[in-house]
Parts: sequence; C-alpha cells; structure tokens
Amino acid sequence: MRRALDTVIRPHRQDPDGALAMSQLIMQTPALCARSQEKQNGWRPAIAQALAERDDPARPPTLGPLVRAAAVDCLNIAVNHWTASDGHGDLDDLLDDLLDEAFAAIAPR
Repeated sequence: MRRALDTVIRPHRQDPDGALAMSQLIMQTPALCARSQEKQNGWRPAIAQALAERDDPARPPTLGPLVRAAAVDCLNIAVNHWTASDGHGDLDDLLDDLLDEAFAAIAPR
C-alpha cells in the first residue's frame, strides 16, 4: 500500500512549495476542502473493490479491503499535519514519519 501512496505524494516531493500553497488553499477554503474530501471518499469503494479483486475476484469485498483503502485517509492526515505546520521539515522525511505514525495508530504492534 505504501508504494501506491508514493504515486500520490510524488507531486508533493517534486514541488513542495507548490504543494504547500495548494494544500493551504484547500484547507482554508471550505468549499474546496469539502469537495476534496468528497472526491476522496468517492474513491474509497473503488480502491477497496480493486484490492478485493486482487486478493480473490470471486469473493465479495470484506472489511479488510475497505480498511486498506482507508490508507488514503492516513496520507491526507499526514499532508494536513504538514500543511498546518506551514511546511516545516523535509517533506520526504516528514511524510514517511507521519505515514509510519498513522499506520502504527491503525495497527499497533
């Protein structure tokens, strides 16, 4: 799942300043924030379905693929945390640390 998220965060790594400005705009504009969340919530069932089909196409989706699809929410929380800090810290390191922390909160060892 982490490799799939790397595709999503590539633009943040390529242009951290632009990504920060865009994230701040979205977070500070209620309509943009709501639309962003709406879009991401709409992707979750499709992601879960794809994960379920990859596991066993003949079996109906279970809770597992839905929970794994929620990893996108962990990414959003990490990016929101970075945005709220005004982009302090190296984005690559920070996203890795924040994603590790988010995943650990879901599945403590």
